[in-house]
Order: sequence, then C-alpha cells, then structure tokens
Amino acid sequence: MRDFHFPGRSPVLATNGMCATSHPLGAKTAIDILERGGNAIDAAIAGALVLGICEPQMTGIGGDCFVLWHTGDGEIKAMNGSGRAPRALDAEDLRAAGETTVPIQSAHSVSIPAAIDAFCHLSENVGKLGLDALLSPAIKAAEMGVPVAPRVAFDWARDASVLQGGALDFYLVNGTVPQAGQIFRAKGQAEVLRRMAQYGRDAFYTGEIAEDMVNTLNALGGRHTLEDFIQTACTASTPISGAYKDIEVVEHPPNGHGATALLMMNILSQFDVAAMDPLGSERTHLEAEAAKLAYDTRNRILGDADYTTRLQHMLDMDTAKALAALIDPKKAMANATTISENVHKDTIYITTVDRDGMAVSLIYSIFNGFGSGIASEKFGILFQNRGSGFTLEKGHPNELKGGKRPMHTIIPGMIRKNGKVIMPFGVMGGAYQPAGHARFASNITDFDMDPQTAIDAPRAFSDSGDMKVERGFSDQVRRDLSDLGHNVSLPETPIGGAQAILIRDDGVLEGASDPRKDGCALGY
Repeated sequence: MRDFHFPGRSPVLATNGMCATSHPLGAKTAIDILERGGNAIDAAIAGALVLGICEPQMTGIGGDCFVLWHTGDGEIKAMNGSGRAPRALDAEDLRAAGETTVPIQSAHSVSIPAAIDAFCHLSENVGKLGLDALLSPAIKAAEMGVPVAPRVAFDWARDASVLQGGALDFYLVNGTVPQAGQIFRAKGQAEVLRRMAQYGRDAFYTGEIAEDMVNTLNALGGRHTLEDFIQTACTASTPISGAYKDIEVVEHPPNGHGATALLMMNILSQFDVAAMDPLGSERTHLEAEAAKLAYDTRNRILGDADYTTRLQHMLDMDTAKALAALIDPKKAMANATTISENVHKDTIYITTVDRDGMAVSLIYSIFNGFGSGIASEKFGILFQNRGSGFTLEKGHPNELKGGKRPMHTIIPGMIRKNGKVIMPFGVMGGAYQPAGHARFASNITDFDMDPQTAIDAPRAFSDSGDMKVERGFSDQVRRDLSDLGHNVSLPETPIGGAQAILIRDDGVLEGASDPRKDGCALGY
C-alpha cells in the first residue's frame, strides 16, 4: 500500500457488523438493529429512515431509493425504489405552456415517492425483524426531535429559500432556519410512521395520508391522483457491471446513471493512470475530460429502463476507446455536456454489513435541497422533485411521459474481486456521483489506497464549464489546469460525500466515512 496522507479519519474496524453513513444517529440506529438480531437490510432501512429526520434537506419519506444487496454467496440483487410521473402528465402539456424544462419547485416536478414501497417490500421479503421494529427509531427521532448537526445546519441555511406554503411551518423552527445544536421535530411524520408500523405500506399509499399528499399537489396544479399512489411499486432489477483493473464495479441499471460511471472507468482504462501523480494536474485533467464525454453520452442515451435502448452501446469498450481518442492531454475540450435534466448535490447514502456477510448499498434522496420545497399540508411530507430529471425534448429517451420514471443521479455501488463481494460503497453528490465512483475505484486500484484514504483524498469536478477543485490540491495544480483551458474555481461546499465498508479476507470489517459530512462508520 502506498503511503498517502490526507487530513481525514482513521478506518473503523469491527468483526460482527458495520454501518457507514452521513450522520452518527443513522449509524447508531443501524448498529442497534444489528445487535438486536436484524440483518443488513433491516439495519440499512432503519438507519435511512432516521436520516430522513436528521437530514431532512437531503432525504425523507417523500423521496426515492435504489438498493444493491447480496447475501454472502456473491450474487448481487438490485431494487429500484424510484417513482413515476403522474399518469395524467405529459411533456406536451408543459411545452404547450411555454416551458423548456420541468420547473424544479413546481408540483409538476414531483414524481410519486417510491422509497417507502421499496422499504416495505424489502423488510417483508428480505429483512428479519419486521417493519414496526425498523420504523420505531425514526418515530422516536421525529417525535422527540434531534439536534441539528453542523453540516446539516449549513445546508439548511443554503437551501431553505425553496420552502413554500406549509413547508415553511414544518421545516423552520419558530419561523427561522435552525442553528447547529437546535432541536428539530417532525411530529407529522411521526404520525405517518406510526400508522405504517400498524398498517404497513397501504397506510402511506392509500387513505388519509395519500389524500393529504394528492390534495396538496392538486391545489398547486399537479396532475397526481390517488390511483397513482395506489399503483406505486418497486421493481427488482438486474445489476450491471464493468471491470477496472483487477476489480469489478457493480452498479444499479437505468433509470439510475451507474452506466455513466462504468463508461467513465472504461475511458480511464485507456490511459496509464497509475503512472500519474494522484493529486497532479495530468490525472485531474484526464478525469475531467473523461467525465465530460461520459456525461454527454449519458444525456443522449439514459432514461427509464423501458426507453433506454442503447445501454450496451454505452457499456461497450469500443465506445470508450473512441471517446478516449478525443481527449487531448494538453488542452481542455469545450464543455461536452449539455445537461438535459436538473442536477444537485442532495442525497444520503448508507451501507451496512452483518455478521452473516450480507452487504447492503442503499441511496435515498429527495433530489434538490428540500426537494420541490412543497410539503403535504397535514403531515408535512416533503416531496422530492425527481420529475425535474425529465427532459422536455420530444422523442428523447428521457422525455417526460405519464407513468414513466425519470433519469436519476443517485447510484449505489459494490465492488467484487475474483467473483467475491469485497466492498459496498457509495458517493453522494448529484451529478458528481459517476465521477466519484470512478475516482474511488481508481484511488483503490491505481494508487493502492485503503478505503478511508481513497475517500479523504481531494476531489475535482468539471460541471457545466466550471472546474471545481477542492482546497486539498496545490495552487500549482490549479494554475496548470487553468493553463490547460479549464475554468477553475474553489467549490462553496465540499464535493460530495462517500461511505464504504471493506470486507477483508480475515473477516474484519473496515469502515470508511467521509469527513465532508457529519457522519461516521460504526461497528461492533
């Protein structure tokens, strides 16, 4: 292992179970569930639900999720817990109204939240403890309240301006943005979760709770119906994967954009990255150019799985070779990406491993900070704005249509080696996520970093003509990148966040958690 030192954290080591996530209370909840005899699915769901109270600007029961898991035999399964557009909505309606994109804080941006359906399905069919046990910690957190963590407070202040209508009452404290350490309560959500604990999935998708959501959205011009909520269903999927050096990176298939990460890694594999300085301008430039090309491909190909007809072309190594040939090591290309959907940084990621070797990689999001900014009037369920991930371009694979899923930016990941799962991992950060997956894989394979070091290492990301370069890079690297033609800037916030658990050959679990977030890895 090469000797790299970045300001960060020590790995967390344990043998019985592990969780890594973006808030300590979420990690503690997951470990409590494991110690009670729950499996990794139980722990991930319970922890994720608590995160919806601890980080309401990032995620919640009005959002979506994607999940990868395996049961110790090497087979990885995928669950798509993303929602669909209301069946009565169509791109033509918005085009006729003069829109060129889906308005991001409108009822039209709200796709039907599907994470709850996925959590209920997985709890019943894969978990051990039962839904009521998994909901209990989140009910307590919502009812009693949680202290607002420092990074959460920072994000809250930045994003609270999108809150509208009744959401202002539910997501401000005494009419103001909460400060770090102030208690946030969500008693309306506590009641929703209590009813789910008693009556299951239908308590959310039918009856008074569903009526509250539909009535709120309809009052703002939404086309949502009770039938849209009743018919919401998660979908089992087949993972996709690709090799990078001696590891296999496994991703969720479309409508997530894990294929973008695989294409980017295929492009990088055409170069001798290991011979480059890990924090030098040569590698950073190469990653930026590879991301531009991979993301441009994504924007032309990916959408709902039923409409993504050229996925194999995107994953073909010949495609990567042709794109790699377009990269000039001495000059930045004009921005190749015209992002056809709204992207942002807000999501949570949680990974768990239990004593039997089950590993879970779960990502759960409401998309933009505070999502659509709209909350249901009675219970305060904050709605995601994943519908703004659609394009209004006629005939595009990702064109908005009723009953269709939008292209998603959230992607859980897993790494296999010699056919064996060795690490669930994830990278938060909206559009950055595929680039983050590629960088994480490269840090581990090209530079022999341990997972914590690979996460701690500084990041850069070229997004819509802006080359964001974290402070961990030298001023000389910034000057070099500028000389290559990049528009270099310091990001206002850290780029993304990441979590991982390495399952070592000796049975020890090695947890890694990003210092860019409030969270941690915990084991027992």
